[in-house]
Amino acid sequence: QVLLVESGGGLVQAGGSLRLSCVASGTFFRINAMGWYRQTPGAQRELVATMSTGESTNYAESVKGRFTISRDNGKNTVYLQMNSLKPEDTAVYYCIARLLTGGSIYWGQGTQVTVSS
Repeated sequence: QVLLVESGGGLVQAGGSLRLSCVASGTFFRINAMGWYRQTPGAQRELVATMSTGESTNYAESVKGRFTISRDNGKNTVYLQMNSLKPEDTAVYYCIARLLTGGSIYWGQGTQVTVSS
């Protein structure tokens, strides 16, 4: 079982920056992948960025060049640095973790990010 707790969301003006953090705890040896999804009302959750233990990254096209994902494996923590934020980045951001390739995905409770124009 993995518990994920996010922090760092909030309200920011367009062009500003936010940094999300997510700490994983529970009974596990190693986390294979961690990352971030986001969801707006009435829409499906969409991938924002993920990073494997080997530091391979995957980004949504809409955030490439603006968002950076990083991990501290020793602290079981994943970060999302979000720069040049746009109103369309407004969403609830969810942290995810996967212990094994192709295994179950664990979800955090979500943190709201609101970007005003």
